[in-house]
Amino acid sequence: MHRIEQIYIDGAFVAPHGQEWFDLFNPATAQVIGQVRLADEHDARRAIAAARRAFPAFSRTGKAERVEWLRRLHAAVQAREDDLFDAIVEEYGAPVSRARWMAQYAASVLLDAASVLEDYAFTRRMGTAEVVMTPLGVAGLITPWNSNGGFICGKLAAAVAAGCTAVIKPSEMSALQTRVVTEALHAAGLPPGVFNIVTGRGEVVGAEISTHPDVAKVSFTGSTEVGKAILRAGAQTLKRVTLELGGKSPVLVLDDADFAQAVPLALQAGFMNSGQACIAGTRILVPRQRLAEFEAAVVAEVARIRSGDPRDPDTAIGPMVSQKQWERVQRYIRLGIGEGARLLAGGEGRPRGTRDGWFVRPTVFSGVRNDMTIAREEIFGPVLAILPYRDTEEAIAIANDTSYGLQAYVLSADAARARAVAGRIEAGRVLVNTLAHEPAAPFGGFKQSGIGREYGTFGLEAFMEPKSLLGVD
Repeated sequence: MHRIEQIYIDGAFVAPHGQEWFDLFNPATAQVIGQVRLADEHDARRAIAAARRAFPAFSRTGKAERVEWLRRLHAAVQAREDDLFDAIVEEYGAPVSRARWMAQYAASVLLDAASVLEDYAFTRRMGTAEVVMTPLGVAGLITPWNSNGGFICGKLAAAVAAGCTAVIKPSEMSALQTRVVTEALHAAGLPPGVFNIVTGRGEVVGAEISTHPDVAKVSFTGSTEVGKAILRAGAQTLKRVTLELGGKSPVLVLDDADFAQAVPLALQAGFMNSGQACIAGTRILVPRQRLAEFEAAVVAEVARIRSGDPRDPDTAIGPMVSQKQWERVQRYIRLGIGEGARLLAGGEGRPRGTRDGWFVRPTVFSGVRNDMTIAREEIFGPVLAILPYRDTEEAIAIANDTSYGLQAYVLSADAARARAVAGRIEAGRVLVNTLAHEPAAPFGGFKQSGIGREYGTFGLEAFMEPKSLLGVD
């Protein structure tokens, strides 16, 4: 049994003031595997104070020094890749192929930030003024459970690159991953107080970070409803806020698409990270005249997709992270059936061959209208909806008829046509015939999928303010 009873403040592992113990589960077995002692408001205030003390000196460090820190952080996290991989599989239930990528990603985002920083000009001439990009101050970084290590490292990388100090509140459900990452980051030897990690509940530690006057910036990844609460809380002190929130991403399959390529790609987009991904392509838009052909190809392809033991290399979909999340997904499947959608594959209950874990059958509905609940709300599980459309204009209208706008996908045999359609989709990222990630490009959402951007130059500047100096040569 794991027992985690320390948080990280001012360069040291310390016992939290908080007294609550939180159970950790293996979602593949639904068994308790350990406990973590949670931080409270007092711990959050201690961490904020440490970050504030460290900020004046750290904000004055030069670009070369910060690049070196990021490279050391990268090397330290990379050295713990296997430990992080094991924690991801045990605690989150990611299939081993996905978990390996997640463990590697946690290190790579630090190196990506170093590359951006090397080429970044903090001082620019604009007319008669000298404009200097200036770090904001203490940054509060709040991360979710569906890619905990990657989000901790990605947000911290941008903060460090900008010259900010940080207080990180990771998900309490991801304490094993947090422990590995914290130990790795500590080994890099940054000055005390530059980063602090306090695992606690969102309504306790997260709320303190969101309201504390000494926190200048909050970067949050999670649900839209929590993001709205953070935005309201931060408004009292006019915090700069970056929110990466929910999604209901459309996959536009154009009428010239090769289904031999489009169907596997669409299902991978929808089932990625076991469906627990804000960017998952959960609305698949298919030309009505080719609907039957597409449905037949989907049924055949889903039959080859395995949901089960995450340590089996043939598994593509692991368990849901918790009993609560499993019940949420089951409720949406029942809603889809009740609203009259046609079940093509999957359905309620666990997949054949699984027993105790929080496993979900890979599920695809067809005949879905865009006003149905399963087409409007984020399910966060392996449940996809096929929506037929009449022509390209209607497809674009359906794709944009959502309160979200995080990511979208366009699949077509005609690259120029796909590019034109992609330009009309209301989303922060549109992927054309690919599932690739580009770390240099900004990531974030339109509409209720968020505010601001992460990654690349845009992500770096989210932690800075421009200062104009006039009358200087």
